[in-house]
Amino acid sequence: MFDIISSKDSNIKNDVLSGITVALALVPEAVAFAFVAGVEPMIGLYAAFMMGLITSAIGGRPGMISGATGAMAVVMVSLVSEHGVQYLFAAVVLAGLLQILCGVFRLGKFIRLVPYPVMLGFVNGLAIVIFLAQLGQFKVASALGEQQWMQGTMLYWMLGLVALTMAIIYLLPRLTKAIPASLAAIITITLLVHGLDLEARTVIDFVRDMLPADQKDSATLAGELPSFAIPMVPFTWETFMIVLPTAVILCLVGLIESLLTLTLIDEMTDTRGRGNKECIGQGVANTVNGFFGGMGGCAMIGQSMININSGGRGRLSGITAAIVLLGFILFAAPLIEMIPLAALVGVMFVVVIGTFEWASFRIIRGVNKEDAFVLFLVTAVTVIADLAIAVVVGVIVSALVFAWKHARHIEVKSHVDKDGWKVYELHGPLFFGSVSHFRDLFDIANDPDDVVIDFQSSRIWDSSGIDALDGLADKYENAGKKLHIRHVSQECLALLSKANKFVEINVNEDPRYRVATDKLG
Repeated sequence: MFDIISSKDSNIKNDVLSGITVALALVPEAVAFAFVAGVEPMIGLYAAFMMGLITSAIGGRPGMISGATGAMAVVMVSLVSEHGVQYLFAAVVLAGLLQILCGVFRLGKFIRLVPYPVMLGFVNGLAIVIFLAQLGQFKVASALGEQQWMQGTMLYWMLGLVALTMAIIYLLPRLTKAIPASLAAIITITLLVHGLDLEARTVIDFVRDMLPADQKDSATLAGELPSFAIPMVPFTWETFMIVLPTAVILCLVGLIESLLTLTLIDEMTDTRGRGNKECIGQGVANTVNGFFGGMGGCAMIGQSMININSGGRGRLSGITAAIVLLGFILFAAPLIEMIPLAALVGVMFVVVIGTFEWASFRIIRGVNKEDAFVLFLVTAVTVIADLAIAVVVGVIVSALVFAWKHARHIEVKSHVDKDGWKVYELHGPLFFGSVSHFRDLFDIANDPDDVVIDFQSSRIWDSSGIDALDGLADKYENAGKKLHIRHVSQECLALLSKANKFVEINVNEDPRYRVATDKLG
């Protein structure tokens, strides 16, 4: 992966400075995702504060930043539009409780089942999504309130300031690492824009463009402390059934994005986070969000990359980002309102370059076409639909590809022993994908009266394999031939209904393994 890490070690200075940088970048993202979900900007800012603070304090991945995210926001839209924001708060509480249960029952370990091509597709897809999201900053509201692309001087200044921001981030570390390059770039561009009175859009301009015409003049990011309130919804079974589908999707989307981001940061920092603890941390944060007026969220790969690139490694970096963000909301809203959008776009473009797995193009030439297909599929679905859907699709396709490739790996070596018995020595797995080929390996009509099927070098994986063996035994019995089955496990014997009487038990040589089936349930 493209190396954007400027520091391998965690220390207080790096964590605090990187936290400040992340706080500045969180503002437009939180506001934008609040509008996507159909709620007020302050609900998104509260979510960024609470998610960042709680997950950084008790989560399983120090240095990872959580907040309001687009993946979660798009799930909330229909619930908010149909039932209102109070139902959203109830759904976020329920989603948080479900995430806590996932952590308690240690389900975080299943993220290990995500294949490497799916991880590559996830990373590349997110990089493209982050890039496309920044293009929206190149639009302005027309007199009729419609969004249109920048033109003329404003566009040229925007492009120039973005390029200057990226140049500072890349070149400053060669001179000094006393201050995170991203933070230095944001401060420099802000001073330049306001010092020279350049024609450049700021954060407050972005907020105004998102608001209705009658609210533009009063636009502000100033707010109060979030306050505790039980969601104002009827506590009935009907309400539960309304919020449950949204809560389940929020739970799954949040955990998938968080755990995959955790895995990515593990790889980049050569450390290892704790998936189950992160599930609990995400769950507690979302539960608190629902009770304190936040829209909830999950890990943010863009802000996490900013933090890692700026030297943030410890929990203090995320805690600092959350507290600084709250400080801006309470005491210094005018400071973040005046930050040029070009500076934040430049920071995110650097994140895109560092996040995209450029080695994919080289890897594709070296791997098989199936892995390349999965990589491109996950990337495309991430961009077109949603990263959670993309990961699920990628895992399913990878599993089907694996099954297809191994379906014909079962083969047989046969010989006739000194007693005239024909011995079939099986090699390879017997499972749902290989049962068809398994049945074609035997010549029932021309076999002698005594036939041996030896599973010494084979293994029955699932109930389809069990049924196939039962069916084969039935055919030999109908043909009037004596079948001998050797070297199957005790569980296989228990699951067989027709072939069990043909199994020859050898306590010392028979293997021991379990079969994936629900017949014993």
